[in-house]
Amino acid sequence: MRSIKFFSLWKLLNWAYFRPRRLERFLRNQGINGNKYKFLYGDFKELRKSVVDAEAKPIHIDDDIKPRLLGFFLETIQTHGNDTFVCIGPNFSVIINEPELAREVFNKTQVFHKPRRLNPWTELLFTGIVTYEGEKWAKHRKIMNPAFYTEKLKMMVPAFNLSCEEVLNKWESSYISYEEGRRIFELQGELAYLIIKSGYTMYIPGSRFLSTKRNKRMKEIVRKVRTSILILINRRMDTIRAGESSNHDLLSLLLVSNNQEIEQHGSKSFGMTVEEVVEECKLFYFAGQETTSVLILWTMVLLSRYQEWQDKAREESVARIWNTNSGFRRTESPQNC
Repeated sequence: MRSIKFFSLWKLLNWAYFRPRRLERFLRNQGINGNKYKFLYGDFKELRKSVVDAEAKPIHIDDDIKPRLLGFFLETIQTHGNDTFVCIGPNFSVIINEPELAREVFNKTQVFHKPRRLNPWTELLFTGIVTYEGEKWAKHRKIMNPAFYTEKLKMMVPAFNLSCEEVLNKWESSYISYEEGRRIFELQGELAYLIIKSGYTMYIPGSRFLSTKRNKRMKEIVRKVRTSILILINRRMDTIRAGESSNHDLLSLLLVSNNQEIEQHGSKSFGMTVEEVVEECKLFYFAGQETTSVLILWTMVLLSRYQEWQDKAREESVARIWNTNSGFRRTESPQNC
């Protein structure tokens, strides 16, 4: 029993103190400088204070965004030079400013691996292809690639149109396809918010297994999202088995490509498992929601600032909408659009 306790204590001290100090000495000997390592926290408190201070100040649309988003890192570079490191908890990261070095890191995937997640809670939000490496990454990329071919994306235009009509007109008879995805968006958004909140405190190994209110809610959301996506997968699989059209969304295209890969090689090992498909769907929902919402927001902000862009966008939209069988009723004046 004593040996187990001693081993556990040594492992904890090595993780929180001895290993970080060895890494710090190694980096400094290489001419890479940074703040002195602080037990357990590293630069975490300074980073959190920088974020809180930045969010407390208003920002104008023409202001430089870098000090607000990367204030702590810019300050570190100014203090220690371009060759510097930061330490979030007991984990060190080297800041690379030179494009050639960055390109070399991205090209040498066998040497420079994707960083480990500092907060294991982020794994609940999504994993998928962005977190995989090696053969698993290659397999998923091969299966998913066909879903993003230009001709396949064009096939989904009618689905985009239908979804927009559902949102704009609230047609009860055709509101199902939008509703089945909306709940997943809402749950993923809530989960992202809770994970971000957890990031404001230092993660202690094992703390995610504590029975706290926030931990319970995050696990509950994960279960609900998984169940919802499994229902969608089963529906799409039934459609594919029935021989009906299966090119109306990314999930259907992904399932078709996955089945083809399995049939071609005669083994399920060449395809993705149901759980892996679920994780890719979670990634689709999260990435699609965030990028699309931000793009739409900035589009509206820029259109509000530049009247001539508004006029051009309005003319193009009116010309395209009224020249198609979109089902929208034309207004008396394009200025009302």
